[in-house]
Amino acid sequence: MAQSLRDNVHSRVVIWLKVVLPLAALAILSTMFLFSRTIDPSDAIPYADVDVADRLREPRITAPAYAGVTQDGSMLTVSATEAKPDAGTGASAKGVAAELSAPDHSITKLVADTGALDQGNQHLTLMGGVAVETSTGYRITTDTVTVALDRTGLESQGSVKATGPVGQITADRMSVAQAPDDPAAYVLVFNGAVKLIYKPVK
Repeated sequence: MAQSLRDNVHSRVVIWLKVVLPLAALAILSTMFLFSRTIDPSDAIPYADVDVADRLREPRITAPAYAGVTQDGSMLTVSATEAKPDAGTGASAKGVAAELSAPDHSITKLVADTGALDQGNQHLTLMGGVAVETSTGYRITTDTVTVALDRTGLESQGSVKATGPVGQITADRMSVAQAPDDPAAYVLVFNGAVKLIYKPVK
């Protein structure tokens, strides 16, 4: 008798659960749809406003980077915020930064507004407020600097202003290259009408 009573209770519970559980599931789903956030068609993907037609008309690369070794063993790295190919084997870039690390461990860093790469002649021309900083403590500003890609060498194309361990310097040009009397050494040279205001750093 007790066994029969337990069986009846179990059967009734199962029957009720078959009704209650689906209803509970429907209630939960209804609540989810009721309180779900309305989709706003104006919420576009952040980068969906890229002008595809403009990119097809003028191809460009975002955040390009170049790294290489010159014939005499210097490491040259160049990066930019944006670059686009020009006619032939060249390219132009914006927001250019370069670093030349010579075998004698001297380092020259350059920053410029724009740059033009000429692979045919193996050089990079930096233009527009070029700032040069050397590991020997010199800070130089000029309008244009040409950096060789196949050897260790860079040269300004106009007058320069500099500050360094010896004071303030103005000159017609400046260059960084191998020392003529010691190929293992790399030197910074100021040329032309050089003027020095001697103010040694203490």
